[in-house]
Amino acid sequence: MSTSRIAVYSGTFDPFTLGHDDVVRRAAGLFDQLVIAVAVAHHKKTLFSLDARVQHVRNATENIANVSVMAFDGLMMDFCAAQNACAVVRGIRNLTDFDYEAQMAAMNRKLRPQVETVFLLPDAPLACISSTLVREISKLGGQVGQMVSPQVAAALAHVHEKQGA
Repeated sequence: MSTSRIAVYSGTFDPFTLGHDDVVRRAAGLFDQLVIAVAVAHHKKTLFSLDARVQHVRNATENIANVSVMAFDGLMMDFCAAQNACAVVRGIRNLTDFDYEAQMAAMNRKLRPQVETVFLLPDAPLACISSTLVREISKLGGQVGQMVSPQVAAALAHVHEKQGA
């Protein structure tokens, strides 16, 4: 049995923001390994394809030695079992996030009691950033350079140009 502490940080990451990046860096410092699980997201229409989202996350985290990035589909607790994870990391920005995430953590505990949920707050200047708002601001021609990496900002601009927005 491995004594390595593995955590999973999941999301659609559509797009991967600087807030996500901040949570990744904090979590990477707390665990031996951090697996970023990029969700297929059947329930959402994503702006970026799964492959593009995985690549954006890989590009952002390539210099963090104990971080890996994988696509996943299905139940998060099944993914955690497959990764031998002891924890799920969730970023929370506000009380609305907390209410939702606390409910998810309770349900995950029912499904897999040995996996703990760890909540991390992003750095205060990043707490207002959400992927939804970044997509909307970008679509309307606003500047998102303080919310996402230059690569993601360029990808957003490219997608919107192609869509004629």
